[in-house]
Amino acid sequence: MVEAMHLTLQQLKLFEAVSRNRSYTKAAEELHLTQPAVSIQIKRLEDQAGLPLFEQVGKKIFSTAAGEIMYRASRDILSRVEELKISLDEIEGVVKGPLQVAVVTTTKYFMPHLLGKFLLDYPDVEPKFKFTNRARVVDRLMNNEDDFVVMGQIPKDKNLETYPFLNNVLCMVAPPSHALANKKNITLKELTGERFLGREAGSGTRLVFNRLLAANDLHIEPYMELGSSEAIKQGVMAGLGVAVLSMHAIQLELNAGKICILNVNDFPIKRRWYAVHLKGKKLSLVARTFLDYILARSPEILSLDSEKVK
Repeated sequence: MVEAMHLTLQQLKLFEAVSRNRSYTKAAEELHLTQPAVSIQIKRLEDQAGLPLFEQVGKKIFSTAAGEIMYRASRDILSRVEELKISLDEIEGVVKGPLQVAVVTTTKYFMPHLLGKFLLDYPDVEPKFKFTNRARVVDRLMNNEDDFVVMGQIPKDKNLETYPFLNNVLCMVAPPSHALANKKNITLKELTGERFLGREAGSGTRLVFNRLLAANDLHIEPYMELGSSEAIKQGVMAGLGVAVLSMHAIQLELNAGKICILNVNDFPIKRRWYAVHLKGKKLSLVARTFLDYILARSPEILSLDSEKVK
């Protein structure tokens, strides 16, 4: 049976994506194809294998025993093809081609600036950035879907290579008209009576703030949970409540006087942004060049208005 199989790399890529996502729809979205096109290729692959590779139970799909074997093989083959491409790129020595990076949503306030500067020096690079929440970034990291990822809160896993490259300053913010706007040395306990706007569970910023509250035997239930720093920022400016936000997210509003930083004890919280990938991963020339670039140039390209942090 093996000798009669005529597999294509495209079929293996599609199969790997369907297996990993457990969904034809998600695989199609990831690879920018239609769901019928994915289904047709998987059917052809099953015809080649002579066995079903997936089974459907209710609305969910699961790999069969043959599918599990095919998945391991496809991951191995695609990994070897990628290593071959990396080796050839290094011989050629030209920084060009795809760059795949997943980043948490808050980085949208600075990663595009770093990428823009990078592309001025390396215009033949083809960037593909995935902006999503921390939980999804962690999934992509563990599944080795990207060259590397960028996040603030790193999973506790010894199998990770981490590179700190930029300060992430978290501040308590409110509208300028807030009753506490001009108060000094506000305690965390005083804030427990305020309406808090927070990110969804699993957000890096929320994790950091919850740990600080727990260390002080305090708990705050969010008044509203919003899906992005931008939504929270708009809510703060609309007077819906106070929030913890990264300084990277509020520079324009601070300069315009539409938001203010509260003088709260234990704030600002100073964290770091990290580039992360699995240990042992061999980065492509493009990925390694971009990683080296942000490690060396981020502080120069990006600067926070620290004078506004009381």
